[in-house]
Amino acid sequence: MGAKLRTIRRRIRSVQSTKKITSAMEMIAASQIRRAQDRMEAARPYAEQITQAIRDITSQSGRVEHPMLEVRDDPRAAAVLVITSDRGLAGAYNANVLRAAEELMGTLQSEGKEPHLYVVGRKGISYFRFRDRDVSASWEGFSERPAYEHAKAVADELIERFRERDVDEIHEVYTRFVSTLTQRATARRMVPVELEERDDEGSEGPRAGYLFEPEPEEILRSLMPRFVEARIFASMLESAASEHAARRQAMSAATENAEDLIKTLTREANQIRQAEITTEIMEIVGAAEALTEGQE
Repeated sequence: MGAKLRTIRRRIRSVQSTKKITSAMEMIAASQIRRAQDRMEAARPYAEQITQAIRDITSQSGRVEHPMLEVRDDPRAAAVLVITSDRGLAGAYNANVLRAAEELMGTLQSEGKEPHLYVVGRKGISYFRFRDRDVSASWEGFSERPAYEHAKAVADELIERFRERDVDEIHEVYTRFVSTLTQRATARRMVPVELEERDDEGSEGPRAGYLFEPEPEEILRSLMPRFVEARIFASMLESAASEHAARRQAMSAATENAEDLIKTLTREANQIRQAEITTEIMEIVGAAEALTEGQE
C-alpha cells in the first residue's frame, strides 16, 4: 500500500502543477481577448467606409466595369485563403476552421473549380502538408496579433493571382467572433466582390449626388485592392479574437478537469491511508492480545 500511496501523491503534485499552468494561461488569454476586441472594433470603421465608398461609386455612376466586380465566364480555379493559428491549446478552434475549409473545397470541386490553397498559421500549414496537399503560399508568425501589413502581403498575392488569371475567384475561411463564448468558422467569397445592399436603398426621399474626380473607373482601380486588404485584415482580427477566446475556454475546462482529478486522487489517497491505519491498528491489537494470552 505504501508504494501505491506514494504514486498517487506524485500524481496529485503533477496535476496541481498542471492546474497552475492552465489557470495562468486562462488569465493571459482572458486579458488578450479584450485587446483583440479593441483592435477589431478600431478597424471596423475603415472597412465600413471603404465598402460604402465602393457602393456609392457603383450605384451613382451607372455602369462601372472592374475585373474584381464581374463574374468570369466558366471559372476553372478558385483561391481558398484559410486562416488558422500558430499555436495550439485552443480547443476545437483550428479543427472547426479546417473542417469548414474542407467543405468549401469539396463544394468548389463539385462545381468544376480547382481549389488553390493559401494558408495563414502554422496549424493550417502543418495540417495540409501532413496530408500532402499543395499549398500555393503560406504565412505564419502573427496569428495572435496580426498587423495591416500582414493582410496587405496576403491580399497582394491573391490579387496578383487573380489578375494573372491563375484563379477566377477568391474565397476565405476564417473564424467569426460572435462573443467570448461563441466563435463560428465561416467561409465567404471575396472576389468577385458582392456588395450587400444598404438598408436605406428602398427608402424614399432625396439622395446624395456625386461628382467624381478622377473618373469612377480610376477610383475603383485604387479602392478595390484596399477593399480586399481591409476584408482580410478584418478576418485576421476576428480570427485572433476567436483564438484567444477559444484558448481561454479550453484552459478553463482543463483547470476544472484538473480540480476534479485532484479531488478524486485525494479521495483515493485518503482511502488507502485509512486502510493502512486500520491495518496498523489491527496489528497492534492482535499483538497486544497475543501478549495477554501468553502471560495467562
